[in-house]
Amino acid sequence: MADYDNRILRGAATTADTMDMGLRAHMLRVYNYMTGALALTGVVAYVVANTPALLNAFYQMTPQGLQPTILGWVVMFAPIAMVLLLSFRIQRMSQGAAQATFWAYAALMGASLSSILLVYTGASVALTFFVTAATFGTMSLYGYTTKRDLTGFGSVLFMGRKAAVMGALALYLDFINIFLFLLRFMGDRK
Repeated sequence: MADYDNRILRGAATTADTMDMGLRAHMLRVYNYMTGALALTGVVAYVVANTPALLNAFYQMTPQGLQPTILGWVVMFAPIAMVLLLSFRIQRMSQGAAQATFWAYAALMGASLSSILLVYTGASVALTFFVTAATFGTMSLYGYTTKRDLTGFGSVLFMGRKAAVMGALALYLDFINIFLFLLRFMGDRK
C-alpha cells in the first residue's frame, strides 16, 4: 500500500515538474520574442531618425514643428491594423505568418516612434528605457516567482507556438506603453 502511495506522489511530482518545465520554456520564448522586437524597434527608430532620406519620407518640418507626411501617417496607423490582424486572425495564420506579422509590427513601431528621438534628448530616452526595463523586469520576476494568485492580471500563461507570439505582443505593448508614459513624465525635450 505504501509503495502505491509513493508511486502516486512521484507521478504527481513528475507531472508538476513537466508542467513547470513547459511553462518555463514557453515564457522563455515569449520574452525572447519581446526582447527581439524591442531591439528591432530601437534599431529601426535609430536608423529612421538618423537617415535624412527616411526622415524626410516620414516627417516634414513646418513652422508648427515636426509633421508627418502621408507615408508618416500610414506608418503611424499601420501598427494598429497589424495588432488587430494578429488579434483576430492568429488562429487561422501559420506560425511563420504570425511571426512575420509580429516582426513587421515591431519594425513599423520603430519607424513610428523615431520621432521620439527627434523630440527628446538621447540621454532622456536612454534613461527612460533603462528605468522601464528595470521596472518591467522587476514586475515580471515578481509575477513569475510569487505564490500569490495572479490570474486576475490576464491570461498570458497559455501554451502553444502561436501563443508565444501573442504573449510577446501583449508584453511588448505593455513595455512600450510604460516607456511612453515615463518618457512624457521624465523626458527632457530638445
